[in-house]
Amino acid sequence: MATEETTEPAADVRAARRPGRTPWIGADHPRYKWVALTNTTLGMLLATINSSIVLISLPGIFTGIRLDPLEPGNVSYLLWMLMGYMLVTAVLVVALGRLGDMWGRVRIYNAGFLIFTLTSVVLSLDPFQGAAGALWLIGWRIAQAVGGAMLMANSAAILTDAFPARQRGMALGVNMVAGIAGSFLGLVLGGALVTWNWRSVFWVNVPIGLIGTVWAYKSLRETGIRTPGRMDWWGNVTFAVGLTSLLAGITYGIQPYGAHTMGWSNPWVLAGLIGGVVVLAAFCVIETRVAEPMFPLRLFRDTAFAGGNAAALLGAIARGGLQFMLIIWLQGIWLPLHGYDYADTPLWAGIYMLPLTVGFLVAGPVSGHLSDKYGARLFAAAGFAVMAASFAGLLALPTDFGYGLFAFLIFLNGLGGGLFAAPNTSIIMSSVPAEARGAASGMRATFQNAGMVLSMGVFFSLMVAGLSGSLPHTLTSGLTAQGVPADAAHSVAGLPPVGVLFAAFLGYNPIQHLLGTDILGGLPQANAEHLTGREFFPHLISGPFHDGLVVVFSLAIVMSLAAAAASLIRGRLRTPASGEARVERP
Repeated sequence: MATEETTEPAADVRAARRPGRTPWIGADHPRYKWVALTNTTLGMLLATINSSIVLISLPGIFTGIRLDPLEPGNVSYLLWMLMGYMLVTAVLVVALGRLGDMWGRVRIYNAGFLIFTLTSVVLSLDPFQGAAGALWLIGWRIAQAVGGAMLMANSAAILTDAFPARQRGMALGVNMVAGIAGSFLGLVLGGALVTWNWRSVFWVNVPIGLIGTVWAYKSLRETGIRTPGRMDWWGNVTFAVGLTSLLAGITYGIQPYGAHTMGWSNPWVLAGLIGGVVVLAAFCVIETRVAEPMFPLRLFRDTAFAGGNAAALLGAIARGGLQFMLIIWLQGIWLPLHGYDYADTPLWAGIYMLPLTVGFLVAGPVSGHLSDKYGARLFAAAGFAVMAASFAGLLALPTDFGYGLFAFLIFLNGLGGGLFAAPNTSIIMSSVPAEARGAASGMRATFQNAGMVLSMGVFFSLMVAGLSGSLPHTLTSGLTAQGVPADAAHSVAGLPPVGVLFAAFLGYNPIQHLLGTDILGGLPQANAEHLTGREFFPHLISGPFHDGLVVVFSLAIVMSLAAAAASLIRGRLRTPASGEARVERP
């Protein structure tokens, strides 16, 4: 494969053999590709762990900065703590992939490792409390996301450059499964660390980031084809503004507005959604007219590239929705019903979700290796079919399930995701010419990250819609049965369901917060203790929550089957880059 920065192989070998010298290997060394694989896998793991480590740590973080997440005015802080990181990575990965094509993929990737590590230090040093503390974390998480986007945008392109076609699926599979598994490992890690100290959620990145940064600067080499050019500023600006507006509109659409349970009729939300679509349409027009577009729309003329990205988007939405629903299910209902204190539910929710991660880790590398031999399309489609079957099984479970069957079903879901990840990436990356791999890698990451943000808006909205039908009656009858006055019970039942949903998501019992000390103080002691204990709130919302699950998982099944169909789309034969054998697309 062509290179733009040459390294003297003989000099590298001589340097490696000299006593007392660190044996950093050159790009032409047979083992270089494995160095690239291990370092980029560490980078992807670090970036994606941090997309979810805060997700499960939010109760401890909000307690640490002394901010009540259930106060209506603080919901925005909670949402942006969750969404800011994913939103920025979704917006920037394409531009940073294009910069990698222009300036060097390794150069951008290495800078990402450094930025990520430095911002982790700053995050752990948050000096403020209350709203100021939340804004510090949100702002520096956005800066951290810039580093994460640099890692995500260029890791797949570095591997595609380093590995021959016959091994590319395996390499991309290891990298992608590490990335996807990282989002679930972050749940376990965050749950464990936040019980010790909420700042440790950010400390943990520092030693790993330092090792990865030094290692990347020392060992990675530019082996791809660098394509000098100018930055497409108009394209970058319209893409960033349009996607941010659209995803921000979806984020605020979850929140109540006026007398409505959600904010989809809020003029600002409508302006964000409509304006975002209009600006993105303008972006598409701009990209067809500039000489060097950041988002080469011509790549979508290839049906394999288009189908692979459509499948990646649908898969990310379905997978992200599952993640949110499982956290609510475990932290808010199942664990309290089985005797776990609310303070301990983040840790145990992460532990009980381990079969999901194990499924990814089992299937991903194997699928990548086999797809190199037998073709990627069938493996990708089979993975989504397995995911659809697991969603159907979860749909049939009672809310208070037996753990054995639950563990098998989420393992099956992880297995399906692992089967899909490597072949899908191989389909996308093998369908583009070598000089466009950085942009293609960024585009793939954009669809995945945007899918995760969309999943929160889509699935939370569907869950709230499902809850709104049965939750008010359930709340009223459950509270009055414990002696709560009818007017107070009706007042609580009339509150937007999103508050109850966020309470379950964070592992809180909100009854004391909703009723207040005056009403609880007027009840018999046994009734007040029952209302604020472990079991009342989970039992109360389990029925309405299952009604919402039916809607959510039904859509996830449809998305998984649509993604399976998109994965089967074939592309055209491509004339390979210099040094590669002519192969049919996966």
